[in-house]
Amino acid sequence: MKKISLALTSLALALSAGTAVANCDSGERVVKFSHVTGGTTHPKVVAANNFADRVNKEMNGKLCVEVFPNSTLFGDSKELEALLLGDVQLLAPSLSKFGSYTDKYGVFDLPFIFKDMDHAIRFTKTPEGKKLLLEMDEYAGFVGLGYWMSGMKYFSANKPLLVPSDAEGMKFRVQTSDVAKQMIAAMDASPQAMAFSEVYGALQTGVVDGQENTWSNIYTKKFYEVQDSVTETNHQLLAYLFMTSSEFLSSLPAADRAQFIQIADDVTQEANLNVKAAEAANRANILKAGGKINTLTPAQRQEWVDTMKPVWSQFERYIGKDLIDAAAGA
Repeated sequence: MKKISLALTSLALALSAGTAVANCDSGERVVKFSHVTGGTTHPKVVAANNFADRVNKEMNGKLCVEVFPNSTLFGDSKELEALLLGDVQLLAPSLSKFGSYTDKYGVFDLPFIFKDMDHAIRFTKTPEGKKLLLEMDEYAGFVGLGYWMSGMKYFSANKPLLVPSDAEGMKFRVQTSDVAKQMIAAMDASPQAMAFSEVYGALQTGVVDGQENTWSNIYTKKFYEVQDSVTETNHQLLAYLFMTSSEFLSSLPAADRAQFIQIADDVTQEANLNVKAAEAANRANILKAGGKINTLTPAQRQEWVDTMKPVWSQFERYIGKDLIDAAAGA
């Protein structure tokens, strides 16, 4: 049933970005999964395709998932609207994208709140972390199916960054996150929010001087080609909310809904187990491709922590002290 359609015009774009476009049989309900990430080794790409493969095999005849990666269907600025309108049924945006809906997800953006990805995964399994999956359901109709870890973030720039003062006066691309903007401002630098698909060109032309991202994003988008080096700050988490709409979920028969949610949970757990290996591989890929990585001494790292941690207090009343404490102590 599930053969790749070579006739689709969009397939040429999709194949280069690691898609899982399926030929859906008549009678099957098509479920469109849109995301903005490209490549074939990125954790989000692998997880999205694994999810599609499992649904298409195990729910054959009922549901058929088509994946549209690398902004081939909708970009950063349009995908949430598309989900609300029913033009897509599945997304996996960064948790930084929900500031206009809730302040609570800002907890994931706080600098140095998580020591590593294992710490972040522990938090998502706490009652507080699980509750956040439904944070936007009542007033926006968005439902989280799981948290997909992408990795810790690192700064790249057009010059080496060893301490925060090295960034003074520079312009950094950030996501549409108030926490991220204040974090950059704490370095006496200027935050510039822009879509992920625009970052390479902005770095190449000097519209921005640097950015912050995971090893997988830096490698698959080739940011290292247009930057002096990457600094191993490990300052922030990048994670995605694997999500759907409550309208879509409630439209499924109860048995199908339960099976769909179980597959989503299985794929999420598998993806998060494998993400550390993917990040390590893409760090090595950057070096093999000629990219440079700056490591920090303990004293230099402490300077980054001391500069950025005051951002926590700026957002405590919006995120909630109890939620921040739960994340930090997970």
